[in-house]
Formats: sequence, C-alpha cells, structure tokens
Amino acid sequence: MTLTMRSAGLAALLLALHGGAMADAVERLRDFVREVKSGRAAFTQTVTSADGGRSKLSSGDFEFSRPNRFRFAYTKPYQQLIVADGQKVWLYDPDLNQASSRRIDQALGATPAALLAGASLEPDFALSPLPSLQGVDWVLATPRVKDGAFQALRVGFRGPALVAVEITDSFGQRSRLDFGAFAANATLAAERFRFTPPAGADLIEQ
Repeated sequence: MTLTMRSAGLAALLLALHGGAMADAVERLRDFVREVKSGRAAFTQTVTSADGGRSKLSSGDFEFSRPNRFRFAYTKPYQQLIVADGQKVWLYDPDLNQASSRRIDQALGATPAALLAGASLEPDFALSPLPSLQGVDWVLATPRVKDGAFQALRVGFRGPALVAVEITDSFGQRSRLDFGAFAANATLAAERFRFTPPAGADLIEQ
C-alpha cells in the first residue's frame, strides 16, 4: 500500500470517527430529554447584538422539572424571576413590583425553555450534529415552525453534562447560556416552581 493510499485510508477513518462522534451528540441530547427529569445549575448569559457590536452579561440560577416546570432566577446585574408551574409562565420584576403571566402552551412552543424542560423534542425541533469545538459537542436544533421568535438553537455537551445553549432569534441577536455545576436529576421541592404575586404587585395576564 502506498503512502498516499494509507493517508487516504486514515483520512476516511478519521472522518468516519468524527461523524460518529457528531451523531452521538444528537443522541446525547435525546438522552438528556428522556433521562434527565430534573436539574439545577448556575448560569451566565451573554446577549450579543446582530452586528456583534454590543453585549450584555447577566447571571443567576436555573432549575427545571419535567414536564414544563422551570425557574430562572436572575441575580446580576439586577433581579428578575421567570417561573413555569406547568400551567403558566410567570415573569416577575422586583424593582417594578410587576408580574405578568401567559399560558404555558402560548409561551413555550419551540423555545429554549421547551428544549430544556419540555417533555419531547422531535415534534418542535429538527436535530442535526455540529462539529465539536474546544471539547464541547454541539447539536443544532432548528424550530419546525419557521415564523417563530427563534431561528435556531445550539446545545452543547461535555461528555453527558449540559454546558451551554446558544440562541439566535429572528433578528439575528444571539444569546448564550453557559451552565456551571450542572446537577442532573436533582431533588427539587415542588414549591420552587410555584409563584404567588407579592401583595400590591401589578398583574398583567396575557
């Protein structure tokens, strides 16, 4: 066998192995939705404008319990709370003492929260593998409904652990959530996913 033939054979083998690893990332996401019924993590969110010229940073804690219960508690640079109780999604701004709610079937659909905390993936998203980058295996989740608020979601895993979600909205703005200390199948009290508007809060129901 010539050197050229050996090189070609090696390249084909590496390509096959790389393709297998990419396909595994899709299965990892499916396994995550099927097997991880609850979880908690710290997160940092970076929002970048479509032209890449501006970015905003925020951070907090994230918890979820399938199906359709989740809690995003933003702590920096200001407090904000998003809670889904399985029936409604609540948004509370302590500075304004204002709470708003939407029915969960109207609020979720093909959204990042549905991907992270929903009961299934395939009805709302088409999944395809992306190349690994810096030890993170990526999956592209494209909403099947094309006129929604999001163009695409990228979900990143390091081994079995969820480490990042990157969202591109319909205006080209990107929002990336990086998760730390992710705890899969954590025991979470039901009260974490209930929200009672504080006394005197302005209520807006949609």
